[in-house]
Amino acid sequence: MAQAKALDGSMSAGIQKDSKRNKKHHDPKLTPKERRERFKKRLEYLTPAEQKYLKRKRIVDAVWPIFRAIIVFGLCFIILYPLIFMLSVAFRPRAEMNDPTIMWIPKTFTLNNIKDAIRAMDFWKTLGNTLFLNIGCSLVQVATCAVTGYGFARFKFKGKSILFFIVILMILVPPQIILIPQYMFFRYFNPFWIYNAITGSYINFINTAVTMYMPAVTANGISAGLFIFLFRQSFRSLPMELEDAAYLDGCSPFMTFLRVMVPNAGSTFLTVFLFSVVWYWNDYYVSTSFFTDNRTVALMLKNLDANLTRIIFDNGNIQVNVRELIVWMEAGCLISITPILIMYIALQKNFTEGIARSGLTGM
Repeated sequence: MAQAKALDGSMSAGIQKDSKRNKKHHDPKLTPKERRERFKKRLEYLTPAEQKYLKRKRIVDAVWPIFRAIIVFGLCFIILYPLIFMLSVAFRPRAEMNDPTIMWIPKTFTLNNIKDAIRAMDFWKTLGNTLFLNIGCSLVQVATCAVTGYGFARFKFKGKSILFFIVILMILVPPQIILIPQYMFFRYFNPFWIYNAITGSYINFINTAVTMYMPAVTANGISAGLFIFLFRQSFRSLPMELEDAAYLDGCSPFMTFLRVMVPNAGSTFLTVFLFSVVWYWNDYYVSTSFFTDNRTVALMLKNLDANLTRIIFDNGNIQVNVRELIVWMEAGCLISITPILIMYIALQKNFTEGIARSGLTGM
């Protein structure tokens, strides 16, 4: 049995080398009929087992591109369908939503839906507040998670395995599990357990940006466990000789991290930053938990229906059916994702490279 498997492996390897050699010297001027004749002549010099293998391989090589194209087309349709529908509806007058002759391309285009959605969401003020929370927390979280991931990747200390197990739990445990303790922590903040003993009261951080920035500063923000893991894997993949050379030149561990490790892991920093921006941008669960009146893009989009009724439809005096309301909802979705799409398109090449370099390798 072992000899048969070895013979089959050597036979397939020889045929593959032969096919690669033939492809390398393939004459593109041959007609399909001449190629078939050449293939038949080639079969005459092969054993029956080799002939069967080569015929199977030829069928697979012919069918696989078609099968792959069908899969890619199906996935693209599933992924792009919501975006195409959004673009089709956002610039369509509401009257055309009731026209059965219109499927994708509207008869007339209008920007009124976009303007109404911007006014209902108070978009520019909302965008500024979102950038303050989103970009600021993302930058802070990238820095703290990078330092934490570098510590796990390069240093040995007591309790390292236990602490890294906690990092894994940060990925696995849903944030809803620890929401109530977090809320109590920020609502009754008592530094070093002595503030209440001195003043008789607590510090209330609810409805302040501290509830977003403090977890980011301590590497406990949104999806921080995953970011620490990505940085750990990225730093572990870099050669130790880089740090040894820096230590010989007199660099401290922290300066080695800044001058050697950070430049070599730039793509990973960009990847984590983009992930962090997207998750903070789309977050409304944490925001609604710690804020009673907070204007972010995700929250305003969530409440767009009520804001449209109050601002655009004069508190319900203007009657709009559900099907017509879709044009404003899709317009709101479009202006909400536009900044993220622009950022992704501009950084797509670096983002893809970062995903490849910070992959789950070297575990």
